[in-house]
Amino acid sequence: MSAVGIDDETAAGPTRPESRKPRRLALAGLLLPVLLAILWEVLVRAGIANGRLMPPPSVVGKTLWGLAASGELLTHAFATLWRVAAGFGLGAGVGTLLGALTGALPVARGLLDPTLQALRSIPSIAWVPLFILWFGIFEASKVALIAVGVFFPVYLGVAAAILGIDRKIIEVGRVFRLGRVAMVRRVLLPAILPAWFTALRSGLGLGFMFVVAAEIMGASEGLGYLLVDGQQLGRPDTIIAAIISFAVLGKLADALLLALTRPFLAWQDLGRAKL
Repeated sequence: MSAVGIDDETAAGPTRPESRKPRRLALAGLLLPVLLAILWEVLVRAGIANGRLMPPPSVVGKTLWGLAASGELLTHAFATLWRVAAGFGLGAGVGTLLGALTGALPVARGLLDPTLQALRSIPSIAWVPLFILWFGIFEASKVALIAVGVFFPVYLGVAAAILGIDRKIIEVGRVFRLGRVAMVRRVLLPAILPAWFTALRSGLGLGFMFVVAAEIMGASEGLGYLLVDGQQLGRPDTIIAAIISFAVLGKLADALLLALTRPFLAWQDLGRAKL
């Protein structure tokens, strides 16, 4: 009994600090922005820094509270999130499909990849007038622009992951006489999942960047519109409030995507767990 109890206690003991470690690291990540905000507040209140063009956190917080209380912040945030979600779904879907096609088939790679690589070098803002001519100034052009931003990192990530599959893994599958479906499900898909999920996170980040350009080109709602409104009214507190809202929404969206994809990578035995 005592030996079993000691073994159980020994096995259970180290897991408790490990489970607390990510929480401590998450709290530590808030330390730098909080310290910088406090420092700027002190400098402005002491008269050492000018808070007209860069308002202190108290002024920005008051602006955020006013926008939230009036319902404007929720309206703008929902419009931005909807556009990012629609553009991300479209861009990630097409990027995954074409990335798998060019990665798996040399003929498709020879036909499609040079053109797609050339299109990738075009600046995002260059697509704006063309999309406005094609789709008008309403939602379709904005979603299309975001989808372009999401497409390329997902396409590159999937194609590179398939091309980078170790030949030895495929040979092991053949040794076990796996059929094509079993080979894809048990060997190839797990091999590309980590790179694919990383590409999705990169695409999501670019989606939030492209939504700013999309909303600046003629939206009446959205955090990008809030940025333009603050610029036209000469209110830097509104601009910074919109930037903070972008940062918070982007972080929450990335955390949600990470949480959704983590169960599919539970089989990984990573070195960082031992650090």
